[in-house]
Amino acid sequence: MNILIVDDEALARSRLRTLLADCAGGLPDAQRHTVAEAANTAEALAHLGPTGGHTFDVVLLDIHMPGQNGLALAHALGALRQPPAVVFVTAHADHAVSAFELDAVDYLTKPVRRERLLQALAKVQRNTRAPLPAAAPDVPEGETLLIQDRGRSERLPVAEVLYFKAEQKYVTVRTATRSYILDGALSELETRFAPRFLRIHRNALVARRAVRALEKHYDPEEGEGWAVRLQGSTELLAVSRRQVAAVREELAR
Repeated sequence: MNILIVDDEALARSRLRTLLADCAGGLPDAQRHTVAEAANTAEALAHLGPTGGHTFDVVLLDIHMPGQNGLALAHALGALRQPPAVVFVTAHADHAVSAFELDAVDYLTKPVRRERLLQALAKVQRNTRAPLPAAAPDVPEGETLLIQDRGRSERLPVAEVLYFKAEQKYVTVRTATRSYILDGALSELETRFAPRFLRIHRNALVARRAVRALEKHYDPEEGEGWAVRLQGSTELLAVSRRQVAAVREELAR
């Protein structure tokens, strides 16, 4: 794993290097891990830009830095052709919501414990190593969704979508590597992609090809119930009681 530490404090960078060395014994392929450092956003982008010559699997990113802060850098990283995973490492716990809106893999507060850093790196490895589900035979090659995201338009292949989830006035579109926001109604997507996506809840459609397990699950709002696990994602999605039979049928195919 190639890791970039971005923090304006040299002592904090040194501390993370030491923890990474301690974590190496608990991670597969640890001998191939490399670590680089940047003291600010400009240095980080120099490492990651077209002239930097480096590809990183994960950026361990501080938030409060002189000049452009870590949240702004995370936003810029998301626009890269091959964005690295982002794990925020900060002394401030009050930016967690904003961080996860930027698809952060994890959010660690200083002082970082070895166990929490190891957990975060394991999450990164699961996300980067999980294979994308193969496209179902009935998905027309090249079929795409038009995503309007932060001032840019992007065509997203439907074959990469793991699930659609209704979130108030918009729909979250999730792939194995990141999330997008889509204007529209879940019911329209269900009608359009009915052969390939399965309704599991009033607020969620999942790719049939990605369904891997149905598990007992406790939800704080709905109590004890069921959840589905998808290939390419560590997230569990709640299944309504009326859809449990349909998910079991899908698994039996």
